Amino acid sequence: MAARPYDAVLCDIDGVLRHWPAADDLEHAHGLSAGTLAAAAFAPSRLHPAITGTITDEQWRAEVAADLAELCGSADRAHTVVTAWSGLVPRVDHEVVSLLTRAREVATVALVSNATTRLEWDLARQGLDDLADTVVNTARIGFAKPDPRVYLIAAERVGAPAHRCLFIDDTGVNVTAAREAGMTAVHYRQTDDLRRALAPLHSEPPHQDA
Repeated sequence: MAARPYDAVLCDIDGVLRHWPAADDLEHAHGLSAGTLAAAAFAPSRLHPAITGTITDEQWRAEVAADLAELCGSADRAHTVVTAWSGLVPRVDHEVVSLLTRAREVATVALVSNATTRLEWDLARQGLDDLADTVVNTARIGFAKPDPRVYLIAAERVGAPAHRCLFIDDTGVNVTAAREAGMTAVHYRQTDDLRRALAPLHSEPPHQDA
């Protein structure tokens, strides 16, 4: 009987499993230019401490509000904007949920995300906390993709050598790093990319005559 090609599936979260709404309407309502929140929150110097656990999610959002105080006209208005932004809820791709659920019938599944300390709460509020066997949240391990240590820890968590892991991510540099770590890696752009990548897990082995 032909062996399955992977023992574990490692899947990114944002951009694959869930998709955050744009903040354009919120920014417009508060007199800010489109993209202002993203520019403040995701500037590398601001984001990196949050996704490596140097600061908590709450501290990160407080720092983003402080950065926006001048643009908003006051610290109170900036706090209001960031609070509203923090209340946005991502859209879950239920096709991806179904594909990962089916994959979990035959392989170990892990979610691997550059995330803040809020990730676990975010997953739980949308019923995604039981989707995978384990979650590798970079804020909990101290370094973020594409740091090679993320991939080594993920492989250790799922109990599989790197070459037996399939990694899926929507960011090219993270995909390249996974390949360099010895994994099979797929650059996710649409659901069909994941469907094709997982198909071999469910393929019937060729019939062997006695």
